[in-house]
Amino acid sequence: MRAEVMLVGEQPGNDEDLSGRPFVGPAGKLLDDALVQAGIDRAETYVTNVVKHFKCEPRGKRRIHSKPNAAEIKACFPWLLAEIAAVKPKVLICLGATAAQALLGKAFRVSVDRGKFVPSPLAPHVLATVHPSSILRASDDDTRHREMKQFVRDLGKVAGLLAAR
Repeated sequence: MRAEVMLVGEQPGNDEDLSGRPFVGPAGKLLDDALVQAGIDRAETYVTNVVKHFKCEPRGKRRIHSKPNAAEIKACFPWLLAEIAAVKPKVLICLGATAAQALLGKAFRVSVDRGKFVPSPLAPHVLATVHPSSILRASDDDTRHREMKQFVRDLGKVAGLLAAR
């Protein structure tokens, strides 16, 4: 599949693991809303994750997300590079620190360079922003609203870039 925009997250969540599709749970719904607000059609994007399996800890009947480690990221990295090579995106969007550091280097900080286009051999345009799940975990409604607005603004830079072409 070819797509102008490729979005890369951390790893599948519980809903994604069960459905076999990326970003279909609560974070995926928030991503869908943000893409619509930014003017990007998700149907015309390619969405994937750095790590291809759901790492979790069982807690009662629930499976709680557990951050992937460096060995898991390294083991899955060849598949991610193959996806990027096959998709040939014009814009690569890293969603969250795990994706950004896997693709842009361990020194990359989303908190510092969020929403900025950065040079990379992976695609003509590369941008990192927060992972939608971080917005869902915000401490209060005001913070959630502010973070969502910034997330849409970050994605809007991509929409603006595509529209200018």
